[in-house]
Amino acid sequence: MKYEALFEDENNIFGGTPKSKFMDVVFTANNDVVQFELETFIEKVAAMELMLEKFVDSDIDAAIRQFQFENSMECESKAKSLFIELTGSIVSKSE
Repeated sequence: MKYEALFEDENNIFGGTPKSKFMDVVFTANNDVVQFELETFIEKVAAMELMLEKFVDSDIDAAIRQFQFENSMECESKAKSLFIELTGSIVSKSE
């Protein structure tokens, strides 16, 4: 998902950043919903790390840090998108 338009003035649109809104939701939403969404997210990350291990001959953490360094803007944008996506999933299941 692309959310570039939302980031143009994130402090006015969200009343904070996607990360701060995520934290607000995590600490106020139904614990069962939050637990389910975080477990699902961790399972997805675990699968991605296993996939990455098949293509990276070196230390995964070093490869990730190098990728983040070389692609910092894209990584920052993706992190914001993931915060928004996860927040939306938690909120929609908490209603």
